[in-house]
Amino acid sequence: MNREIIKSIISDQHEIIKNAEIVEREYDFEPNGNYVLTGLRRAGKSTLLYKIARDLVQSGISWDRIIYINFEDERLSEFKINDFNDIVSVQAELSLEKGFFFFDEIQIVDGWEKFVRRLADAKERVYVTGSNAKMLSREIETTLGGRFFTKYIIPYNFREFLRANDVDFSANSLYSTKQKGRIIKHLETFITFGGFPESLAYNSKRDYVAGVFQKILLGDIVLRNSIRNDYAMKILIKKIAEFSAAELSYTKLHNILKTIGISVGKESVINYISYAEDAYLIFRIHNFFAKFADMESTPKYYFSDNGLLNLFLTDKKTRLLENIVAVCLHQKYPDGVYYLKSPKTDIDIDFYVPEIETAIQVSYSITDEITKKREVNNLVTLKQNFSGAKHFVIITYDEEDNVSISETEIKIIPVYKFLIQ
Repeated sequence: MNREIIKSIISDQHEIIKNAEIVEREYDFEPNGNYVLTGLRRAGKSTLLYKIARDLVQSGISWDRIIYINFEDERLSEFKINDFNDIVSVQAELSLEKGFFFFDEIQIVDGWEKFVRRLADAKERVYVTGSNAKMLSREIETTLGGRFFTKYIIPYNFREFLRANDVDFSANSLYSTKQKGRIIKHLETFITFGGFPESLAYNSKRDYVAGVFQKILLGDIVLRNSIRNDYAMKILIKKIAEFSAAELSYTKLHNILKTIGISVGKESVINYISYAEDAYLIFRIHNFFAKFADMESTPKYYFSDNGLLNLFLTDKKTRLLENIVAVCLHQKYPDGVYYLKSPKTDIDIDFYVPEIETAIQVSYSITDEITKKREVNNLVTLKQNFSGAKHFVIITYDEEDNVSISETEIKIIPVYKFLIQ
């Protein structure tokens, strides 16, 4: 690899880092740790690295020691594993002291994990990002040998979204009618178009999100996995969106595609869903009551950002509300969110988090008495038949109340408070 090109890439990236507008995110990093950052494309992983680099410079580290390489740079299109040594050589030319290495979208280069482990073994500081869950596979974690912390990065949560829009959401501000109005206004945008950081700069947020989806679909899923039938992949994602928050087996999806004339085998459907999950486009939750085989075959699917789901929906309000709650819970309890369904006891609960013994129902509005009775009775039935739930919540768009019935205390919380708190 031409070393002058590498130097030019590093210098250009320094200018990008210096001029970047950075919003404080809710992620903490160990000062002396090495990190792998992974998550949905355009979620803000690079900007987090910019923040770390600028903090290092502010602490007294010279820019010559900051080696930032974005592997999506077209000047690196022919980069191979053997070229990594040239980056180390360039760092040694630039500074006599150890470097701080930032590698963006490094998964593009096969064998990257052995190189970054070598750097970590040499006591260099290394930060790595990528947009594929395979970066955290058991094989790679074994190769990295416990030398790296991992962080799963999502687009802005609602607090970060408000902060980026310069909206006060302190406890006192929530009592102000005017301030609550501002929060609700931004909530509508957040629920509809999601939290991609760069989307804030665009008037046509839907077009921006559509562009991100195309990049995920064609780049992170179709091209990366050599899918020949990209149309089938796109229709599959559309159908998952239409059935989001509903139980959806591989067989059902296969039959849906077959009914509309999409000829793909069931094994391909299974693989396609796996690819979409690897690209962090979607995630699944399972029925806590189900046997293991059923848990694996009949999950519910949610999209990692509401803006992506919104691309496919016509009846939006309730579906988008439930998805935003799922994203929030999944971020905080990535392997600990379930739904509850038991035909024997008529239990049907949207979310259950064992760690906090909490059951959650989501309903856009419960002003209608029939709707309210249904949601409340679901939680009462759960309390009477399942000892694992101690706290009961109904999340609505903007209604708030406390209900006590049949020795069951239920909090009704507007979604903006749930997302903020």
